[in-house]
Amino acid sequence: MARLNKSRTTPTRSPGTLVKRSPPTIPPSPLSRTRRISEGSSGLVRNQPGDPVLKRRRKYKRGTVALREIKRYQKSTDLLIRKLPFARLVKEIVQDDFGSDASYRWQSMAILALQEASEAYLVHLLEDTNLCAVHAKRVTIMQKDIQLARRLRGD
Repeated sequence: MARLNKSRTTPTRSPGTLVKRSPPTIPPSPLSRTRRISEGSSGLVRNQPGDPVLKRRRKYKRGTVALREIKRYQKSTDLLIRKLPFARLVKEIVQDDFGSDASYRWQSMAILALQEASEAYLVHLLEDTNLCAVHAKRVTIMQKDIQLARRLRGD
């Protein structure tokens, strides 16, 4: 029961009294109206002309995409590391080792030769690492496999 307080114009309610509130009303969008029109007696919403066509991404089995990538990279002869970040890394290493006061200029072919050599080294190291992991009856390479491969190679 709500009683009117003389000092206020709003009604106060006694403790334990529930007040029913109406939910906020949202105006219908024009899209919902066209959807209702296109619904048949079955209640299914059918596509309208001009609706975007959504393609579902194909779900492959585990390992299928990895094998495809392995085949693609084994076929190609291009570099795997981007040229500009590699060049920045080489220049940073030289600057750290020989001092920041000396500025060296690099020929693009020299950086390219360094990149070819370093990628060949890394690929060969990872091949040996994979052999170490397979020898341990694992399919995942770990840091200890890399350390063992480097030790066996004498690096």
